[in-house]
Amino acid sequence: MKRPVSTPLPAAPRKRGLSDDDRVVWESVAKQIRPLRKKPRPTKIEADTSSEKVEPAPPARKEKVATASKPAVVPPRPPSPPPLATLGRREKSQIGRGRKEIDARIDLHGMTQVRAHRALYDFLHRAHRDGCALVLVITGKGRTVGPESERGILRKQVPQWLGLPELRSLVVGFDAASIGHGGEGALYVRLRRAR
Repeated sequence: MKRPVSTPLPAAPRKRGLSDDDRVVWESVAKQIRPLRKKPRPTKIEADTSSEKVEPAPPARKEKVATASKPAVVPPRPPSPPPLATLGRREKSQIGRGRKEIDARIDLHGMTQVRAHRALYDFLHRAHRDGCALVLVITGKGRTVGPESERGILRKQVPQWLGLPELRSLVVGFDAASIGHGGEGALYVRLRRAR
Protein backbone atom coordinates (compact mmCIF):
# COMPACT_ATOMS: atom_id res chain seq x y z
CA MET A 1 0.00 0.00 0.00
CA LYS A 2 1.16 3.33 -0.92
CA ARG A 3 0.75 6.27 1.30
CA PRO A 4 -1.13 9.14 -0.17
CA VAL A 5 0.95 12.21 -0.67
CA SER A 6 0.07 14.77 1.96
CA THR A 7 -0.97 18.12 0.73
CA PRO A 8 -0.04 21.21 2.67
CA LEU A 9 -2.86 22.72 4.69
CA PRO A 10 -4.12 26.04 3.55
CA ALA A 11 -3.09 28.97 5.76
CA ALA A 12 -5.63 29.86 8.41
CA PRO A 13 -7.73 32.80 7.35
CA ARG A 14 -6.93 36.03 9.06
CA LYS A 15 -9.43 37.05 11.76
CA ARG A 16 -11.51 39.98 10.74
CA GLY A 17 -14.31 41.95 12.28
CA LEU A 18 -17.95 41.28 11.53
CA SER A 19 -19.45 42.84 8.46
CA ASP A 20 -22.66 44.81 8.78
CA ASP A 21 -24.74 41.86 7.53
CA ASP A 22 -23.01 39.49 9.95
CA ARG A 23 -23.58 41.89 12.81
CA VAL A 24 -27.32 42.10 12.11
CA VAL A 25 -27.58 38.30 12.04
CA TRP A 26 -25.54 38.00 15.24
CA GLU A 27 -27.70 40.54 17.10
CA SER A 28 -30.92 38.75 16.10
CA VAL A 29 -29.48 35.43 17.33
CA ALA A 30 -28.18 37.00 20.55
CA LYS A 31 -31.65 38.40 21.35
CA GLN A 32 -33.17 34.92 21.17
CA ILE A 33 -30.69 33.32 23.57
CA ARG A 34 -31.50 33.13 27.28
CA PRO A 35 -28.45 34.04 29.44
CA LEU A 36 -27.00 31.53 31.89
CA ARG A 37 -26.12 34.23 34.39
CA LYS A 38 -28.62 36.15 36.41
CA LYS A 39 -27.03 39.48 35.57
CA PRO A 40 -26.70 40.29 31.87
CA ARG A 41 -23.27 41.08 30.54
CA PRO A 42 -22.64 44.70 29.73
CA THR A 43 -22.76 45.23 25.99
CA LYS A 44 -19.85 46.87 24.25
CA ILE A 45 -20.62 50.25 22.75
CA GLU A 46 -18.65 50.86 19.64
CA ALA A 47 -18.03 54.36 18.44
CA ASP A 48 -20.10 55.18 15.40
CA THR A 49 -18.10 56.69 12.56
CA SER A 50 -21.02 58.78 11.35
CA SER A 51 -21.22 62.51 11.91
CA GLU A 52 -23.27 62.12 15.12
CA LYS A 53 -21.36 62.81 18.32
CA VAL A 54 -21.77 60.38 21.13
CA GLU A 55 -21.60 62.12 24.47
CA PRO A 56 -19.61 60.22 27.08
CA ALA A 57 -21.53 59.00 30.09
CA PRO A 58 -21.24 61.24 33.14
CA PRO A 59 -18.51 60.06 35.48
CA ALA A 60 -19.77 57.72 38.13
CA ARG A 61 -19.82 59.00 41.67
CA LYS A 62 -16.61 57.97 43.34
CA GLU A 63 -17.05 56.04 46.52
CA LYS A 64 -14.42 55.94 49.17
CA VAL A 65 -12.54 52.72 48.76
CA ALA A 66 -10.05 51.62 51.36
CA THR A 67 -6.74 51.09 49.68
CA ALA A 68 -4.62 48.30 50.90
CA SER A 69 -1.31 50.07 50.61
CA LYS A 70 -0.05 48.62 53.87
CA PRO A 71 -1.53 45.60 55.59
CA ALA A 72 -2.91 46.45 58.98
CA VAL A 73 -0.53 45.29 61.67
CA VAL A 74 -2.47 43.92 64.60
CA PRO A 75 -0.37 43.67 67.73
CA PRO A 76 -0.51 40.21 69.25
CA ARG A 77 -2.76 39.95 72.26
CA PRO A 78 -1.19 38.90 75.50
CA PRO A 79 -2.39 35.43 76.45
CA SER A 80 -5.52 35.55 78.57
CA PRO A 81 -5.17 34.22 82.11
CA PRO A 82 -6.71 30.83 82.87
CA PRO A 83 -10.21 30.76 84.36
CA LEU A 84 -10.63 31.46 88.06
CA ALA A 85 -10.23 28.34 90.17
CA THR A 86 -11.87 27.46 93.46
CA LEU A 87 -9.84 26.27 96.43
CA GLY A 88 -9.65 22.55 96.95
CA ARG A 89 -11.78 20.99 99.71
CA ARG A 90 -8.68 19.87 101.61
CA GLU A 91 -7.01 23.28 101.40
CA LYS A 92 -10.19 25.05 102.48
CA SER A 93 -10.47 22.69 105.46
CA GLN A 94 -6.85 23.38 106.48
CA ILE A 95 -7.45 27.15 106.32
CA GLY A 96 -10.66 26.87 108.35
CA ARG A 97 -8.91 24.84 111.09
CA GLY A 98 -6.01 27.27 111.26
CA ARG A 99 -3.40 24.86 109.87
CA LYS A 100 -2.81 27.10 106.89
CA GLU A 101 -2.25 30.77 107.53
CA ILE A 102 -4.09 33.72 105.96
CA ASP A 103 -1.47 36.29 104.95
CA ALA A 104 -3.69 39.42 104.98
CA ARG A 105 -7.31 40.47 105.41
CA ILE A 106 -9.57 43.39 104.50
CA ASP A 107 -13.01 44.26 105.86
CA LEU A 108 -15.33 46.06 103.41
CA HIS A 109 -18.28 46.42 105.86
CA GLY A 110 -20.16 49.70 105.58
CA MET A 111 -18.37 50.94 102.44
CA THR A 112 -20.06 52.19 99.31
CA GLN A 113 -19.47 50.23 96.12
CA VAL A 114 -17.05 52.81 94.71
CA ARG A 115 -15.04 53.04 97.92
CA ALA A 116 -15.07 49.24 98.42
CA HIS A 117 -13.90 48.62 94.84
CA ARG A 118 -11.01 51.07 95.23
CA ALA A 119 -10.07 49.61 98.64
CA LEU A 120 -10.14 46.04 97.26
CA TYR A 121 -8.07 47.03 94.23
CA ASP A 122 -5.40 48.74 96.37
CA PHE A 123 -5.40 45.93 98.95
CA LEU A 124 -4.89 43.17 96.37
CA HIS A 125 -2.08 45.07 94.62
CA ARG A 126 -0.35 45.71 97.94
CA ALA A 127 -0.77 42.08 99.05
CA HIS A 128 0.58 40.82 95.72
CA ARG A 129 3.57 43.15 95.94
CA ASP A 130 4.25 41.94 99.52
CA GLY A 131 4.22 38.30 98.38
CA CYS A 132 0.97 37.20 100.02
CA ALA A 133 -0.47 33.94 98.70
CA LEU A 134 -3.84 33.81 100.48
CA VAL A 135 -5.95 36.73 101.69
CA LEU A 136 -9.37 37.05 103.32
CA VAL A 137 -11.89 39.57 101.93
CA ILE A 138 -14.80 40.23 104.30
CA THR A 139 -17.88 41.56 102.48
CA GLY A 140 -20.61 41.03 105.07
CA LYS A 141 -23.87 39.17 104.57
CA GLY A 142 -26.16 42.18 104.14
CA ARG A 143 -29.46 43.04 105.84
CA THR A 144 -31.88 40.23 106.41
CA VAL A 145 -34.73 42.08 108.17
CA GLY A 146 -37.13 44.82 107.17
CA PRO A 147 -38.69 45.80 103.87
CA GLU A 148 -35.29 46.74 102.44
CA SER A 149 -33.79 43.30 103.00
CA GLU A 150 -31.08 43.52 100.40
CA ARG A 151 -28.79 40.49 100.53
CA GLY A 152 -25.45 42.28 100.55
CA ILE A 153 -24.55 44.25 97.45
CA LEU A 154 -20.83 43.86 98.17
CA ARG A 155 -21.34 40.15 98.65
CA LYS A 156 -22.64 40.01 95.06
CA GLN A 157 -20.19 42.50 93.56
CA VAL A 158 -16.83 41.35 94.97
CA PRO A 159 -16.80 38.01 93.07
CA GLN A 160 -17.56 39.93 89.86
CA TRP A 161 -14.78 42.43 90.58
CA LEU A 162 -12.30 39.60 91.14
CA GLY A 163 -13.05 38.39 87.60
CA LEU A 164 -12.39 41.77 85.96
CA PRO A 165 -9.29 42.07 83.73
CA GLU A 166 -7.72 44.65 86.07
CA LEU A 167 -7.59 42.08 88.89
CA ARG A 168 -7.27 38.85 86.87
CA SER A 169 -3.52 39.40 86.61
CA LEU A 170 -3.35 39.08 90.41
CA VAL A 171 -6.09 36.60 91.33
CA VAL A 172 -5.77 32.84 90.78
CA GLY A 173 -9.12 32.00 92.32
CA PHE A 174 -11.45 32.43 95.27
CA ASP A 175 -13.95 30.52 97.35
CA ALA A 176 -16.41 31.17 100.19
CA ALA A 177 -14.77 31.27 103.61
CA SER A 178 -15.44 28.75 106.37
CA ILE A 179 -17.78 29.68 109.24
CA GLY A 180 -14.91 30.63 111.53
CA HIS A 181 -13.73 33.31 109.09
CA GLY A 182 -17.11 34.79 108.16
CA GLY A 183 -18.89 32.06 106.20
CA GLU A 184 -21.02 33.43 103.38
CA GLY A 185 -19.95 36.98 104.19
CA ALA A 186 -16.25 36.45 103.36
CA LEU A 187 -14.03 35.05 100.62
CA TYR A 188 -10.66 33.33 100.57
CA VAL A 189 -8.71 34.80 97.64
CA ARG A 190 -5.60 33.08 96.27
CA LEU A 191 -3.08 35.46 94.66
CA ARG A 192 -0.46 34.81 92.00
CA ARG A 193 3.16 34.81 93.06
CA ALA A 194 4.96 38.08 92.51
CA ARG A 195 7.74 37.83 89.92
